Amino acid sequence: MTIDVKRRIRRADAYQQHHAWFGFPFAVVKKFGDDEAGNLAALVAYYGFFSLFPLLLAFVTVLGMVLHGNTDLQQRIEATALARLPVVGEEVSRNVHAIQGSGLTLAVALALSLWAGLGVLRVMQKGMNTVWNVPYHHRPGFVPSVVRALIMLVVLAVILLTSAAAGIAGAGSQTWWGVALGIAASLTFNFVLFALAFRVLTSEDLSWADVWPGAVFAAIAWTILQALGGYYVSHQLQGASQTYGTFATVIGLMAWLYLGAQMTFFAAEINVVRRRRLWPRAIVQPPLTEADRRALTYYAKQEERRPEEKVDVLVQDRASAP
Repeated sequence: MTIDVKRRIRRADAYQQHHAWFGFPFAVVKKFGDDEAGNLAALVAYYGFFSLFPLLLAFVTVLGMVLHGNTDLQQRIEATALARLPVVGEEVSRNVHAIQGSGLTLAVALALSLWAGLGVLRVMQKGMNTVWNVPYHHRPGFVPSVVRALIMLVVLAVILLTSAAAGIAGAGSQTWWGVALGIAASLTFNFVLFALAFRVLTSEDLSWADVWPGAVFAAIAWTILQALGGYYVSHQLQGASQTYGTFATVIGLMAWLYLGAQMTFFAAEINVVRRRRLWPRAIVQPPLTEADRRALTYYAKQEERRPEEKVDVLVQDRASAP
């Protein structure tokens, strides 16, 4: 029985190494595990949970300043944008209000909210550099890291507003093509957001051609996640709230953020495997494939922590005798 199982595994291994439709997804999953991207996603979900509300406070405040005197449009944009948080969207819309104050007080409060919200974007930078196995001495320092996070925050705000405007236009349409156009516009904005994020949030030198496959996957997966999140809240979380109260909302939000972060890192891994041709990977080792050797080399060189340090890698199919 044992021999038969091993034989079947080797057959499956040989098949996936010669068929890209099977070998490529396996290589993405394997690299996702090698990078411990699930742990990175948990870290992003943790910081995302504490960054979400300060960012929403800043968003609502700035929106009120820009659309001062047009309360109806302001409320519609807020409602459409917050609806993209299916777990807590309605709850947040009732409790998040613009920061009050004038002059220096308002500026300080807004700056503190933005600073608190930058935490999740800086953690995403760390995660993206880990996914690309960027050596530690090539990763940005404190100031460049904050600048990148601010750039991505501005891009996120602009795309969120334009996506919300597209959602309002689609919701106001009474025809199927109008709704379809709104969905297509939202998908397009999501694609642009992820493409920019995959380029800006890593120190790896990338082109648009390097990031578009993962951006397409992430845009579609994010849209599905939003729909499933709404279904989850409607059918599961409402009943759980009767038992767990507020904790059910917290757990639901954390789970949603974690799934979103996992999806984002998986999409980034697609870009890495495709650009560096890290497939096919071997299920049964040894022997190692050339893609295995390249991946192991990147993992080792990632540990270079100083410009004076250089890591040389020797990959053997079998461990040397002690």
